[in-house]
Amino acid sequence: MRVVLTPQAEADLAAARDWYDAELPGLGRHFMDEFLAVARQLANNPTLYQTVRRDIRRAVFRRFPYSLFFRIRGEVVEVFACLHAKRNPAHWKRQAQ
Repeated sequence: MRVVLTPQAEADLAAARDWYDAELPGLGRHFMDEFLAVARQLANNPTLYQTVRRDIRRAVFRRFPYSLFFRIRGEVVEVFACLHAKRNPAHWKRQAQ
């Protein structure tokens, strides 16, 4: 399957990467490496991940407190949010609309 990010998901990723780089130079690169690992898993088997609401699933990062929220649309995995674990769940629900 092909993984596609919405503009909002891209903005979420960039903000998280920039925050980690500001905390420790190079940490943003490790964050992005983790994202790429999760994205590869999504491409290979997106149904492995927990359904959190109707057609919405969540993939949790292993080394960072972040999750990708996504939908499966035919042969495309649409990632619409990348959020910190402590972020209000209402945020990804708004992005899902």
